[in-house]
Amino acid sequence: MAGRLLDRFEEVGLVDDAAFARSWVDSRQRTRGLARRALAQELRRKGVDDDTARAALDEVDPAAEEEAARRLVRKKLRGLPNVDETAAARRLAGMLARKGYPAGLAFAVVRDELAAAGRELDVGADPVD
Repeated sequence: MAGRLLDRFEEVGLVDDAAFARSWVDSRQRTRGLARRALAQELRRKGVDDDTARAALDEVDPAAEEEAARRLVRKKLRGLPNVDETAAARRLAGMLARKGYPAGLAFAVVRDELAAAGRELDVGADPVD
């Protein structure tokens, strides 16, 4: 009985996993700054199949994803005025990693944003180590 009801809901457009996935990805990227990897995990936990999730994640603009990472770093960096650059870089890269950003992008964004704030990171220091 429940299966027939769900099938009918799907027929009339009340259950649409693709629309849900697109909406979820847009919302969570915009409000929480999550990267594709974290969004994929959330969609999986919500029961969205891999193909539907992949289609929604393919719509994420890489430039928008990078800009979201930069906003997150700038915001967090304001709260680290008395922390040395290496420790700040480690914390910032860790935050981005928890939000699903790849290490290469995280390190590049952290390095750029530290430099923009006048806080040069030692070139040999790698915050993800």
